[in-house]
Amino acid sequence: MKLFLLFRLGADHYALDAAEVAEVLPLSRLKQIPGAPAWVAGLMQRRGQPVPVIDLPALATGVPAALRPSTRTVLVHYRRDESEPVRLLGLRLEAATQTLRCPAESFVDAGIAGASPRYLGPVRHDARGLVQWLRVGALLPDDVHDMLFADATGEAA
Repeated sequence: MKLFLLFRLGADHYALDAAEVAEVLPLSRLKQIPGAPAWVAGLMQRRGQPVPVIDLPALATGVPAALRPSTRTVLVHYRRDESEPVRLLGLRLEAATQTLRCPAESFVDAGIAGASPRYLGPVRHDARGLVQWLRVGALLPDDVHDMLFADATGEAA
């Protein structure tokens, strides 16, 4: 059995593998990043380190996350592939207040290629309808990854 953190994008339900979740925090003030795409919400400070935060509803739908009590900043362990170091990435998520425990195998291929963003994974049907697994490592396009995770010399990580 695997544990997932559930959240919503509009009326639809999505899931993050809880093993990828470092921390769930309330919303906090962020420093803007000039020149970043509109869905990059900004930078926050966590344990002495800057952490970039993306607004997932803005990325997925073009509409920023609503400022509600159930909207959270979820810190996730992010890396594009196994050759990279794990870094913290913040996600603004709406209705990130429930979990789901189920077999990973209960998620099946969505059967949609091409038009679907690469971060959208398999789906599972339950009482909520279809729940789609979000692939954390595929969230950022390469140019945005390089902007947000440059090393101390200014070179892309």
